[in-house]
Amino acid sequence: MTQVLIGSFLSAMSTGLGALLILFLPGSITHKWRDVILALTAGIMMAACMFGLIPQSMESGGFLALSIGMFLGVGTLTLLEKNIPHIDLQHSKSGIVFDEKALLIISAITLHNIPEGLSVGVSYASNIEGTGNLIALAIGLQNAPEGLLVALFLVNQKINKFKAFIIATLTGAIEIVTSLIGYSLTSFIEFLVPYGLAFASGAMLFIIYKELIPESHGDGNETTSTYAFIIGILFMVLLLQL
Repeated sequence: MTQVLIGSFLSAMSTGLGALLILFLPGSITHKWRDVILALTAGIMMAACMFGLIPQSMESGGFLALSIGMFLGVGTLTLLEKNIPHIDLQHSKSGIVFDEKALLIISAITLHNIPEGLSVGVSYASNIEGTGNLIALAIGLQNAPEGLLVALFLVNQKINKFKAFIIATLTGAIEIVTSLIGYSLTSFIEFLVPYGLAFASGAMLFIIYKELIPESHGDGNETTSTYAFIIGILFMVLLLQL
C-alpha cells in the first residue's frame, strides 16, 4: 500500500510539476515544442503498453482477458469522450468566457484522469516486479505536459498564473483516489488483475491514438513529432532494461 500511495502521488503531482513552469515562462511556448512534448509522451505511453501492460495481461489471463479488458478500457474512454465535449487546449483562442469554457476544460481533464489513476493502481496490484513504478512513471510523464497546457489555457483566460498553477495541479489529484480504488479492487479480487492491466492498456492506447498523436500533428510539425514519438519509445525501452 505504501508503494501505491507514493507512486500514485508522484504520478498525479506530475501534473503540478508541469504546470509549475507557467510561473517562470514569460509567455506561451511555441506550437512546435508543445507538439514535440505531446509526441514524446505518446511514445513513452506506447512502450509502457506494448512492453509492460499487454504482455503481463496475456501472461496472467490469456488473450480473452486481454481482449475484454482492452475493449472495456477503450469503451470507457469513448463514453467519456462522447459525454464530455473535447476542446483543443493548444488551439483554443483567448478572449472566451472563463465561466463556460474554462470550467469545461477543468472538468474534462479531471475526468479523463480517472482511468489513468486506475491504470497506476492496477499495475501495483499485479505484484509483477517493477510494473507499478513503470506505469506510474509513464502516466506521470504524460501528466506533466498536460498540466502545463491546462495552466497555459487558464492564463490565456486572464487567470492569475499562481491560480492557474493551483487549478491545473488539482486536476491531477483525482488520480490518487482512483489509483487506490484500482489497487483495492484488484488486490482483493485477484482474477481481475489481467483484466485491469488490459483495461489500463486500452485506456492509454485510446489517449495515445485519439488525443496525443493527432494533437502533435496539428500544426505542420509532423516530422519532428514523429522523431519525438520514436525517442519516447526508446527512452521507455531503455528504462525497462535497467
